Amino acid sequence: MIRRLLALVAALTLTLPSPAAAYGVYGHEAIARIAMRNVAPATRSRALALLRQARLLETPGCAAATPEHASTWPDCIRAMGARFSYTSPWHYQNVDICQPFDLESACADGNCVSAQVDRQVELLKNRTIPVREKVAALAFLIHFVGDLHMPLHAGDRGDRGGNDVKASYGAYTTDWLNLHSIWDTPLAERAITTPPDPVRAYSEQERAVLGSGTTKDWSREAWAVSRDVAYAQALGGDPCGPKPTGRIEYTNAAIEASIDAEKQQVVRAGLRLARLLDEALDPANAFTPQRRRR
Repeated sequence: MIRRLLALVAALTLTLPSPAAAYGVYGHEAIARIAMRNVAPATRSRALALLRQARLLETPGCAAATPEHASTWPDCIRAMGARFSYTSPWHYQNVDICQPFDLESACADGNCVSAQVDRQVELLKNRTIPVREKVAALAFLIHFVGDLHMPLHAGDRGDRGGNDVKASYGAYTTDWLNLHSIWDTPLAERAITTPPDPVRAYSEQERAVLGSGTTKDWSREAWAVSRDVAYAQALGGDPCGPKPTGRIEYTNAAIEASIDAEKQQVVRAGLRLARLLDEALDPANAFTPQRRRR
């Protein structure tokens, strides 16, 4: 299991620009499945109708025809070069965990993940844009809500979301493993597969409580998890202590202590995505699965 997970991390690290894809394939797909289990039936139908037109994106090497595929499409297209290179800053907003929370400084000109979550919702509501742009907005929204909840995309110490903090995952280590990639894939998969299964239908009360808030609220929350769990566990309890000069060990004890926080972020992301999809794809707003005639 561990070797398979680490091989997946290696593949992502070698094929994607930094910062690495938040939550990797497994985490993003889990978030999409949670959302689809918890949206209104009409929302699910409208989302699937849009994704059936994913061919309009003209990205044959990057599928987006299902919620799971759409959840990783924005990472896949980053490997297509100049056509989508402008989207790279949209995946993160690394706010200094050792300073007061300051989202505005990390979001210049809307080039950060929380601003893009808000933007994609508005695009889905917009009655004037073509279907192709709505399909892209849906895929971006599914993905960016996941990115927003990945702690190492929300807070760091000027180290590219932990990419510069070389680390081992328990006893396992490689040249490319770091704090970011640990939270991105092996820890995320460990948390998601630890019972109880987070991919389920949640009660109305659970959805109301866990799905509440704004993108700024969610940003602050993920930033706090980065500080209080990810960096604190990695650096022996003091997230703002001396920066490591060599490879650190994310110990088995640190892994165990991080599982609940990692899983909670995945569940929050799934339920909040469900809420945003219900709002964005409400027929009273702008959804249409068909091409509009000029």
